Amino acid sequence: MIGCLLIHGFTGSPFEVEPLANYFRRQTDWIVVSPTLPGHGEKDSLRGITFQQWIDTAEEHLKQLLERCDTIYLIGFSMGGVLAGYLATKYQVDKLVLLSAAIQYIHPLQMVKDIREMMTDLYRGKLLQNELFLRYSKKVKTTPLLASLEFRKLVQHLKPSFEHVSIPTIILQGKLDGMVPYKTADTIYQLIRSDEKQVRLMENSKHLICHGEDRDDVIHTVYRFLIN
Repeated sequence: MIGCLLIHGFTGSPFEVEPLANYFRRQTDWIVVSPTLPGHGEKDSLRGITFQQWIDTAEEHLKQLLERCDTIYLIGFSMGGVLAGYLATKYQVDKLVLLSAAIQYIHPLQMVKDIREMMTDLYRGKLLQNELFLRYSKKVKTTPLLASLEFRKLVQHLKPSFEHVSIPTIILQGKLDGMVPYKTADTIYQLIRSDEKQVRLMENSKHLICHGEDRDDVIHTVYRFLIN
């Protein structure tokens, strides 16, 4: 039996990896699990949550899959990619997929372009229709400062573990990502020790790589990597 664990990002939800999860559920008989990390989801609050709770939750779901499955695929998006990279060095995982993995964050040049786009929409009276503005203005309003610090601590704490990743790994990164610099993919590639590793840059994708213009390519690339 094959088990697949998909881990979402900071301030996000399973929605971020839902296209992949739903595709696997339709196309395979795998056990597909996409948990909500503590403090995340529509009604939860990040206030008072520590980065260790995110680690513990992801780890517990992986343990449960290991009890039921003899093959494990681990997929992490953004902060979830940092968690996935760490867990892949601690448990028996067969393949690792890193989507916009946030071992580095905030791409200044792309962020300037995104802000310029928002200003253009503001001038045209269309700001409230700008997807990036709606997404990130909500995050700024609802994310406690201490939670952002916990995220940074998690990255600092777990990034060194990437040097011990030795399993087959694919790294997918959006070229237009305003949160994670696209060159982060090359940094991860150099860090991990796996003999089987590859990078795919998605030319038209921003941070939400599973929901961008390259969505179908992302899904099929990941699926082919896992089944071959």
